[in-house]
Amino acid sequence: MSFINIEFKARTLHSDRIRQYLIDHGAESRGTDAQTDTYFNVAHGRLKLREGNIENNLIWYQRTNQAGPKQSDFILTPVADAVALKQSLTNALGVKVAVVKRREIYFIGNVKFHLDVLEGLGHFVEVEASNKIEDIPVERLREQCEQYRLAFGVGDDDLVQFSYSDLLLEKAAAK
Repeated sequence: MSFINIEFKARTLHSDRIRQYLIDHGAESRGTDAQTDTYFNVAHGRLKLREGNIENNLIWYQRTNQAGPKQSDFILTPVADAVALKQSLTNALGVKVAVVKRREIYFIGNVKFHLDVLEGLGHFVEVEASNKIEDIPVERLREQCEQYRLAFGVGDDDLVQFSYSDLLLEKAAAK
């Protein structure tokens, strides 16, 4: 089944303040996950295998590269045997890049929050308002993202338009 996120990603120097906001507003913590997202070469959209202690999914998605809230159409497939699936996908498609991160995961209703740390890239906050658990109009999802962007003090200059995979590939190309 396909779902929609309205989401934004931003660089932050205020992870502690954002974490406290989430706690103060009753966010459910799902814990901290050490994750590796392996991106595969595909002709359409993006395909990544997420391996972690909390989340293990094959994720296909497509979205435009733009700063600020953007729509992401995605299909999420739970994975029981990530090692075998990774080997099959690597053999069939080839690996584009691997993203290694430490991710704190929180939820308030249908909105998922990530506080991420990526070696060499820094600290980030991601907000994903989703219609996965209930049918919510896209405009309401956009409003939720904007509400949290303002609450977290995320300015336009903080917003990141690219995925972590793009940022890592750009960094590697600059070397």
